[in-house]
Amino acid sequence: MIFGFLKSPELSPRLLRLKESALFSSLTPLELKIVDGLMHERRYLADEIIFDEGEEGQALYLVMSGRVIISRQLGAGREVVAELSAGSFFGDLALLDNSPRNAQTRALDNCELAVFFRADFMGLMDTDPVIGYKISLALARYIGQRLRDWMTGKPQVEAL
Repeated sequence: MIFGFLKSPELSPRLLRLKESALFSSLTPLELKIVDGLMHERRYLADEIIFDEGEEGQALYLVMSGRVIISRQLGAGREVVAELSAGSFFGDLALLDNSPRNAQTRALDNCELAVFFRADFMGLMDTDPVIGYKISLALARYIGQRLRDWMTGKPQVEAL
């Protein structure tokens, strides 16, 4: 092909997983690569706590493989808020502030997570405002939808 260099590059499975996420779906392949370069890979064993209720929020987590369960303290026991699988994200409000987590997240089985720290997100806002804008807009829309769902009584995943 003569103009092969104009063709969009093939996305790796990891970049495809990012692209499938509501937060990153509007990013171009190059922008996805930039964001992926800022993400930290973490692996958790089944039943391992990812973060605990009350801890300072420092990062958003994207489930790359496996499942996680979100629960919160309710009296003497725990109430399950949600079970998330590959492609889901949680801890999104930590990109905006360092408020304490309002739930515990634990690996339900062995899982791999991509972690996007608030400090890296804030740096991205300074160095590449277009990408920062796209992620911020997607985050605002996601939080807005969650608020609308809450107002109409629809089941929802709690913000962490």
